[in-house]
Amino acid sequence: MKNLKQFMLFLMIGSLVTLSGCSSSDDGGNGGNATEGTITAKVDGASFTSLEIASTATLVSATSTLILQGSDADGKGFLITINGYAGSGTYNIDGNAIGFSVAVYLEADVSNPANTQTWLAPYNTSVNGTISVSEETSDNVKGTFEFTGQNANDNSQKVISEGSFNLGKQTV
Repeated sequence: MKNLKQFMLFLMIGSLVTLSGCSSSDDGGNGGNATEGTITAKVDGASFTSLEIASTATLVSATSTLILQGSDADGKGFLITINGYAGSGTYNIDGNAIGFSVAVYLEADVSNPANTQTWLAPYNTSVNGTISVSEETSDNVKGTFEFTGQNANDNSQKVISEGSFNLGKQTV
């Protein structure tokens, strides 16, 4: 689990560093509250919207894994992974070792990556949230999510609510 967490952290930091200077346009769209190409959520009540240029969905068909990620210009972002993805439906974020889903909220410190903080779900065997895929096409995926993540450094928690995504999807 620690290796998976570290991999996701490095993947998200790399995306944030690479794309933090980019801007995006607001094309509108449908998929909960998320405009086309973005992830939106409330993080402990504060609004988050990812940049379109820094947001994507990838379906890894060989492993039936759907990966959703998006970050903003401030170094905040989400990485959500559904292992055992089988199309539209609701997936629990829990400690089930078979077909489990993982959600990470990250606040990157680009100037000092060692200070980057992550809140991970699941952090125990309970259901810590859900991801619902409402619509999927060959090049797009839409849905909603909510979870409570825990920081392994200090055991603090963040409540992620009203999450939605409307992302361009690639299949590999």
